[in-house]
Amino acid sequence: MTARLRPLATVLLFLLTAAMRGDSDPVDAVMVARIREEGLQRSQVMEYEGYIADVLGARLTLSQDMTRAQTWVQGQMKAMGLVNVAAEPFMDFGVTWDNEYVSVHLLAPDYQPMVGYPVAHTGSTQGRQQAPAVIVDLLVKADLEKYRGTLKGKAVLVTPPAVVDLTSLTNGVPRLTPQDLDARERTVIAPPRVTPPRVARHPDLLTAEEKIAFYAAEGVTAVLQCESGWLGAVRGFSRPGSRADGWSRAGMLASPAIVAITPEHYNRMYRILARGIPVQIEVEVRNRVGDTVQQAMNLVGEIPGSDLKDEVVMIGAHLDTWHASPNASDNTSGVAVSLEAMRILKAVGAKPRRTIRVALWAGEEQGLFGSRAYVKQHFGNPRDPSVGAKPAYEKLSAYFNQDYGAGQYRGIMLQGNEYARAQFTTWMAPFRDLGMTVVSNQSLGSTDHVAFDEVGLPGFQFLQDNIPGTGGHTNLDFLEAIQPSDLMKNAVIMASFAYHAANAAARIPRKTVR
Repeated sequence: MTARLRPLATVLLFLLTAAMRGDSDPVDAVMVARIREEGLQRSQVMEYEGYIADVLGARLTLSQDMTRAQTWVQGQMKAMGLVNVAAEPFMDFGVTWDNEYVSVHLLAPDYQPMVGYPVAHTGSTQGRQQAPAVIVDLLVKADLEKYRGTLKGKAVLVTPPAVVDLTSLTNGVPRLTPQDLDARERTVIAPPRVTPPRVARHPDLLTAEEKIAFYAAEGVTAVLQCESGWLGAVRGFSRPGSRADGWSRAGMLASPAIVAITPEHYNRMYRILARGIPVQIEVEVRNRVGDTVQQAMNLVGEIPGSDLKDEVVMIGAHLDTWHASPNASDNTSGVAVSLEAMRILKAVGAKPRRTIRVALWAGEEQGLFGSRAYVKQHFGNPRDPSVGAKPAYEKLSAYFNQDYGAGQYRGIMLQGNEYARAQFTTWMAPFRDLGMTVVSNQSLGSTDHVAFDEVGLPGFQFLQDNIPGTGGHTNLDFLEAIQPSDLMKNAVIMASFAYHAANAAARIPRKTVR
């Protein structure tokens, strides 16, 4: 048998087995073949991935970069023939914030350009500034007096030296092994969630917000920090207190420029200062802050159903990112796969009974804001008496999500919903040759399927391979680390799962919550 024929033989074998078992929702062999052919031989997934990552770039929620990306994505949805394409506002998200320029250099005792990025929702420097660097160690309120009146015009190093994990340089990030997958499948009792006891905060301890306010009041030139453990990687998120003040213009403008620096550059400055040798830097940060409060938006588009068109199957990913890189892995890859899955279904002429809807979320990185608002608005929450379930609550079959990097699908996590195991096992069978082999009863958190699962709706995240080089939430998340074949496989599997859920005899059952 030729290598080209083996995948087809594998598909037919599993379809025959499913038919012999008498499954109530057998796999549509013809549609699977069409989906595989379209997605593996005429894939457009890297066109989506490459354009979004290279041309559109980073997409911080409620930035002008995000608005530009959302406009482009809506155009792609319409071009592939989706209907009801819309940008749905879900909350007032404050004012826009975009980084326009950053430059950081060590001037003395030696010259070196440094790698750094401003923390989101912070202020700018007053043009290009040269400043002496000093170490500042604020812990309790009494420490404020030690530094008061001494920091004006200085660049302050406010975090301890970074501890660098060198194992990633030698071991990389290995893909899931057969033993890893077996362990996930054989785990029949999900490990209990252990919530550490709350420890009362000592009243004298300074909060991060209090420290930033002190640096601003003292007139520092810039705040420098490092919270990364990888060589070459910058990790910097949002200004402390930005969520509490609603990403306000006043809060952004009142903040000093806060710059996250790569570990090797930050640690070098710290070591020099610890020797008692002066350090001089040059820094310039330009951040553009909006004037008015605006609404953040989710994007949606549909393939309409037929006799069960008022019922819905959803797929999706979060379109928003952090701002130090194009975030090719987190989560451009999930967006590209979701768009490609919809394109495949349109290209093969799929006629779903239920409506298939794609959703591309905003506000995920700040706390699942977009997906949670969408679920509340469209489906309600029967677990919250003040909200209750809306009529559409009983019409959703399931939501399938991608957001754990760009690795290929190796299975699917049930989120404890054993009632979905039989269907998923059947629908997974034609893709064992692509590495899709595991149905695990375990759960994953911290991404948009949680918004569905936490209100009792079937929300699922695929189990994905680890892949090296994709430094999510850092300046290293670029297209070079993406494996095209992984995204091609994922789009095919997502399209097939969406199609079979849309054409199943019944909606995907919901788990029992006690």
